[in-house]
Amino acid sequence: MLAGEQNVLVRAQSLRKSFGGVKAVEDVNFSLRRGEIVGLVGESGSGKTTVGRMALRLLDPTSGGVVFDGTDLTTLSGGQMRCMRQRMQLIFQDPFASLNPHMRIGEAIEEPLIVHGLNGGRSGRRERVFELMSVVGLRPSYAERYPHEFSGGQRQRIGIARALASNPEFIVADEAVSALDVSIQAQIINLLRELQRNLHLTMLFISHDLGVVRYIADRIMVMYLGRIVELGPADELFSNPRHPYTKALISAIPETNPSLRRDRIILKGDVPSPINPPSGCVFRERCPVALPACAAEVPTLRPAGSDRMKACIRDDVD
Repeated sequence: MLAGEQNVLVRAQSLRKSFGGVKAVEDVNFSLRRGEIVGLVGESGSGKTTVGRMALRLLDPTSGGVVFDGTDLTTLSGGQMRCMRQRMQLIFQDPFASLNPHMRIGEAIEEPLIVHGLNGGRSGRRERVFELMSVVGLRPSYAERYPHEFSGGQRQRIGIARALASNPEFIVADEAVSALDVSIQAQIINLLRELQRNLHLTMLFISHDLGVVRYIADRIMVMYLGRIVELGPADELFSNPRHPYTKALISAIPETNPSLRRDRIILKGDVPSPINPPSGCVFRERCPVALPACAAEVPTLRPAGSDRMKACIRDDVD
């Protein structure tokens, strides 16, 4: 058992998801401890969003389960799941598409309160809306405006306020800053980190950008072609990556300090098609240290040090 396993809020158990003949997610296992931010990183098409949506049971897994605070979400009826949704929320990638253009932002933030029957009547709900707007850095007087009157960063703040309305314990932020300018990204990341600390939230932060995740996550999971290939504390994962794919990702991050620059690892080829993945290790065809045995053995996620996990048959990669 890894450190902190006794304080787990969300646990994914052997998650698999297929769409037709395509295995989008294959044998994914992880846990999220109460009050931490875990980053989920990987290239486009690696299965990150699918994992996030299964964690909220917005998608049902083909097999496996998600246990939230001791309850397997896959066993709940529709009515039971609706009650559970008050405790978990999603922050979307596109802050404009996720808001109804015909609904004032105060109404958009208020909607979860109505759905879950929170904060009593109209006046109580409006007071909560104004409170939420202030918490995310928006003036309460903006409540009567429409989404098109706001910048991308402001719209994402609206989305965050809406996600917080039901007092959730668990939030999935799916590429929540990827559509924003770099300077605005930093503001939203700082806001999310502050909210997580103040509200004791547990968060799964999904991104294709490892450089962004390093500044918000306590732990990081690295995903490749539907599988988790490495997991560990953020600082340790950056200072000492254990999987060849993680090493390549980190080597590609721009570093302003010349003394910290790493030699760039250029991966050969492209990400294989999930329709016809390689045998054995899914990364082997691009791996610079692959062995013949990598074609025959599917590596499982196994301990690689204190609170570290990796899916690689080589012990000499560390």
